[in-house]
Amino acid sequence: MTAELTVIPPSTEPTPTARPLAGRHLFVFGAGFCAGLVALRAQAAGARVSATTRDPLRAAELIEQGIGMHLFDTAASGRRAALADMLEGVTDLLISIPPGEGGCPALSALTAAGALPSGLGWIGYLSSTGVYGDCGGAWIDETRSPAPQTADARARLIAERDWAALAAERGAALDILRLSGLYGPGRRNALDRMRSPGIQAVLRHGQVFNRIHVEDAAGAILAAMSAPAGLRRLNLTDDLPAPAHALLDHAARLLGRPPAPRVPFDAAGLPPGAAAFWAENRRIRNDRLKALPGFALRYPTYREGLAAILADERASATTAAE
Repeated sequence: MTAELTVIPPSTEPTPTARPLAGRHLFVFGAGFCAGLVALRAQAAGARVSATTRDPLRAAELIEQGIGMHLFDTAASGRRAALADMLEGVTDLLISIPPGEGGCPALSALTAAGALPSGLGWIGYLSSTGVYGDCGGAWIDETRSPAPQTADARARLIAERDWAALAAERGAALDILRLSGLYGPGRRNALDRMRSPGIQAVLRHGQVFNRIHVEDAAGAILAAMSAPAGLRRLNLTDDLPAPAHALLDHAARLLGRPPAPRVPFDAAGLPPGAAAFWAENRRIRNDRLKALPGFALRYPTYREGLAAILADERASATTAAE
């Protein structure tokens, strides 16, 4: 059985004042799956957008769509001198680069180059709900004290604290955006897994995972950017934590296939990385997320999200066949 989200009273905090994106200059460190979509949505809303990537093909793809791209590697000290020119006139920063052992490499590069924009108004740091560690399946929100158990989660928490210190020093609003598992078109999902030969559904009593459709994650980031409110921590997750097999079962129904065979967790023989993922269990509340001005989840659960992905796939196939 999947636990349902319980209702809590609405927030009594004052509603942040909305600031239009038009006329602002957003700089994105790491235009990947989610942040690249944010870049495109911000541009469509009237913002000027610049971004970095290490991938020339990704750069060319986004340049074609009007994003000002820079091939940049935070580890390449010879490129740091160019940061000040890249960030000329930037009003907003979104950081989507994985942390290093000592924290955020983008912040280290900016600090070393003395390239932090003087007129910075908003910073968004993409972190992870992994900073909470294992919660025994309990419902938690942003007031839960972090207890990271992996090297990546510990590094993200260091990065969160470093960006908080920088934002306070500069008087910039900061959103620490703790993402659950991202899914969506263009990334392997439960539909793809159900199409894979030999797929099995791993079962572990009481285990659930949290997720959010990439469109909702991007929408939440833009809503936060549009209504900055000092230091804010936001869980980016949908309404329904669920067992991994529930997604596979729903994908099977959508595809008209039988359910994937079950295998107990202890007999699944998962590699160490995957086993570590299964070692943490929590149910993430998203009340703060849904209280963002102008924001609503398009895909409140995996059911709507997977159905939309499949509908897009079939529409694209029909168009290609015409």
